[in-house]
Amino acid sequence: MSKKLLLKNAHIEGIRYFDTYREHGGYQSVEKALKMTPDQIVEEVKTSGLRGRGGAGFPTGMKWSFLAKPEGVPRYLVVNADESEPGTFKDRYLMEFIPHLLIEGMIIASYALGSNTSYIYTRGEYAWIPDILEQAIDEAKKAGFLGKNILGSGFDLEIYVQRGAGAYICGEETALLESLEGKRGNPRLKPPFPAVKGLWQCPTVVNNVETIAAVVPIIDITGAEYAKIGVGRSTGTKLISACGNINKPGVYEIDMTITVEEFIYSDEYCGGIPNGKKLKACIPGGSSVPIVPANLLLKTASGEPRYMNYESLSDGGFATGTMMGSGGFIVLDEDQCVVKHTMTLAHFYNHESCGQCTPCREGTGWMYKILKKIESGQGEMKDIDLLWDIQRKIEGNTICPLGDAAAWPVAAAIRHFRDEFEWHINNPECLTRNYGIAHYADPLPVVEKQ
Repeated sequence: MSKKLLLKNAHIEGIRYFDTYREHGGYQSVEKALKMTPDQIVEEVKTSGLRGRGGAGFPTGMKWSFLAKPEGVPRYLVVNADESEPGTFKDRYLMEFIPHLLIEGMIIASYALGSNTSYIYTRGEYAWIPDILEQAIDEAKKAGFLGKNILGSGFDLEIYVQRGAGAYICGEETALLESLEGKRGNPRLKPPFPAVKGLWQCPTVVNNVETIAAVVPIIDITGAEYAKIGVGRSTGTKLISACGNINKPGVYEIDMTITVEEFIYSDEYCGGIPNGKKLKACIPGGSSVPIVPANLLLKTASGEPRYMNYESLSDGGFATGTMMGSGGFIVLDEDQCVVKHTMTLAHFYNHESCGQCTPCREGTGWMYKILKKIESGQGEMKDIDLLWDIQRKIEGNTICPLGDAAAWPVAAAIRHFRDEFEWHINNPECLTRNYGIAHYADPLPVVEKQ
């Protein structure tokens, strides 16, 4: 059994309410943190090796240390709860079932950063989540953990929940800040970075829900002990949203020392693939990361087992590897059509592009049209090379990473499954037989459970 830090009390009835959360050790980390100095807390987070759990994986303590601290200027903590990456739903689980864990982490982080006003920006489609969070905030405030002079420490903090309007682009931190200020959610040019000029041009730290929740166990067990969990630079535990062709979809907490094969096939986690199907491919970090075929998913290019951590998943770069990303683990069995799935993702990114950058605005729509043409049985061989050329000219040429997020799935699909694209073009009757399921005259190789 893997060690549980964030979900250890998730099974307890009523854990979403203050009294039950408190009975099981809740807010003890706040009491401990308020007896420390802000700099000591930042050092504990640095020592822990905690990396941002929203996708980028940037060291959290280092990010906090970048925060500018000019005199007479407010500082802000903003929690990015705009969890809109297809295949990712771990933050929703935390907010819905253990909201006080997030609130407790925010109190500690706000104290460390010198923020007296902090915000939670929620995904627009999570319509019921703000009510849960606001109830938790009210409970914490009545108990003296929010408001003026928290526990007699002299530290004041108010937390507010801001509902998004359903725009994926607002998951990008500067677009989120623009939206929070009441403007259209367009990403900002950087520099200046939010740590210098963020919300209302004041120093701001933007962190993901899981990242802030992880601060609680770090203070509880110390950063040094947290760093002992996991391996290398992949320290602590990680929440994984597992879905697709698996027997047990859900949210799992892993310590990043297990192999991908164990995660997919063990009864403790995904429980294998339904109906005895073979594994074809996986998107291991949410829709924006490269898809990986089964043979490279279970083993690295050098033949070593691939592990569920940042370094192992990215081993070899995008030519052979992928990314941990946001932890949205999407499994595809042998019957799944890569062309169809790639088209679906291209449609999503075209729809969600803010339109500010020409390569993204025009390129995402162009890729979707070509993929739809191929999937509908009207494709030509030259369309594959055109797709490759378009994604190459999008990647790295936009203000925010949405362009990259749109380009990477297309690039990886062509890199690893080009023969499937060619099969679609040569066999246009595929869709008339069974929409969305690819039946190959000469099936692509898939990998059995090792």
